[in-house]
Formats: sequence, C-alpha cells, structure tokens
Amino acid sequence: TEAVGLYNLGQSCCLNSLLQVFLMNTRFTGILRRITVPPSPVQRRNNVPYQMLLLLEKMQCGKCKAVGPTDLAYCLSAHRVKLFVQHDAAQLFLTLWNLLKKQMKKPELVEELHDLYTICIQEHLACQKCSFEIKTNSTMLTLPLPVLDANSHRLKTLKESLQYFFHPEELTGQNMCFCQQCGRKTTFLQSMKLVHLPQTLTLHLKRFCFERSSHTHKLSHCLPFPQELDFNEVLTENQCQADDSEKATWQYELFAVVAHSGSTSCGHYCAYIRSLTECKWYCFNDSEVCQVSWDDVKCTYGHSNLYWTETAYLLIYMKKHPQ
Repeated sequence: TEAVGLYNLGQSCCLNSLLQVFLMNTRFTGILRRITVPPSPVQRRNNVPYQMLLLLEKMQCGKCKAVGPTDLAYCLSAHRVKLFVQHDAAQLFLTLWNLLKKQMKKPELVEELHDLYTICIQEHLACQKCSFEIKTNSTMLTLPLPVLDANSHRLKTLKESLQYFFHPEELTGQNMCFCQQCGRKTTFLQSMKLVHLPQTLTLHLKRFCFERSSHTHKLSHCLPFPQELDFNEVLTENQCQADDSEKATWQYELFAVVAHSGSTSCGHYCAYIRSLTECKWYCFNDSEVCQVSWDDVKCTYGHSNLYWTETAYLLIYMKKHPQ
C-alpha cells in the first residue's frame, strides 16, 4: 500500500507531515529518483535528497504500517535543523526545500524542482504624484495569505484571502517611498501581480498572529477552501501579468492539507493527502494512517469556538492541466 506512516521521534509530527506531502507527490519522487548518489558514506549520511530517497524506498518496500525517519532526522540535524522541538510547518517546508535544492547536484534536477514549486510575482510601485513606476519580479515558495484584513476583520473564504493578498495598497505617512522623478517622498500605490504559477502550488494561511506583547496566538475561525481552484475566476486582469497560454494552466485541484491542532505553545500537525494513483483521501497522523472522506478534510476549515480545533495551515494544490 502507498499509505505508510512515520513514527514520531519526539515532537516530529511537523516533519512527518511535510515528508508525507513531499513523498506522496509522484512528480517530486520522479525527480528524487534521478539524483546522483554521493560517493562516500559521510556524504551519503549528510545528504538530504539521498536520505529522503532511502526513506521513500523503506516506505515502499517494507511490510510495516509505519517506518522511522531516524536517519533523515539526524541528517537534518547536521544541517542545523533542530530535533525534538516544535516547528512551524511553513518555515520547515522552506528549510527542507532549500536543503533539497542545494544538495541536488544535477542542474536539470534543480531546475525541475524549482519549476515544480516556485511562484513568480511582479511587485508594482507607482508614484501617485507623477508617472514614475518600479516593477520587480520575485519568486516565492508559498503564497502567504492573510486570514484577517487590515482592520482585523475575518476573511471568510480562501477566495477572499487571495483577492486581499493581491489588492493594491496605498503607501502613505511613514510608509511613503522616495520618488526619483519628484525628488522627494511621495504616496505610492503598491500592488502584486501574478506572473507564473507552478505545478504544485503551496498556500500558507497565516493563522499565527504576533501581538505587540510578543505573544503569539492562533486564529482558528472558519475559512473554507475549495477542492477545485481556478485563478482566472479569482483574480482580475489588473492582478495578472501573464499571457493566455500561462493563464490556461491556472486550474487547480486540492492535493494536500497540512493541519494544526492545539495552541501555538502546545500543538500537533497531521496531513490529509489525496493519493494521485488511487484518488482517495488519507489522513497521515504520524504512524497512524487511515482513509478519510472529503467531509473529514472539510473539518480543517476551522472553528473559532473550539480552541484546540484542527485547522488547515498549508494548502497544496496541483495543476489539473499542466503544460
């Protein structure tokens, strides 16, 4: 069976959930299987892609309901990833991806990995006093989506959250920018435009809120997300900087949900993943794996009255019609 669990090594639920999302993605494992095996035992022990490949083979070849990711965990610790501590799934996802990219020696695999996950955004800054404009392209691994607006009002759906992220913002007062044409600080209009979306798209719901007292609390209110997502129906023409052939591929299907339960100081992660070969949903909760329904996945929408509720934190979508 594809559905094999990972034993918890001690607060490793975040790592386990992310590993399951990586390894259940057949496009990612297609890249992983073509890596160059490091020549020496020490290099193999400290190589994240190789240790991830060994774990994949252990999961696929074994007859156990779960396996231990011990070797990979200690490999990560050699790269300053702390063990036996609580991690933030969005931060750990970025750390794992960067280590994978850094240690894949074949340039074509690095490029494939980059293309598989990387989002391209164009930032526009336009002076409101004259015609001066700055355009900057940048890449992102995840889209960090707010769940509250600037007035701390709750955004009610994923579509609202995406529209708010791409909504233009006026930079006034202390946020004014220096305009080279005006020769002074002026009011600017800042906007984000979508240039390119990858095959595997990761959306990060910013549910952990930092207060001035340096205390962090979790925003658990309900924010529904769809099984199918078409960015052409979400964003306006002004929020896109892409040609028609690029936009034609912006139709997505939900592949996985990394969910967090509990509080910021005492929490737990699990992953709901749709098998790409069976088209069935599974819940990966460390060593426990079971088949679930879409109604079970919808339970991660959130519920503001339940403090310990399980809430979606990372949403991973797959292109329905890749080029």
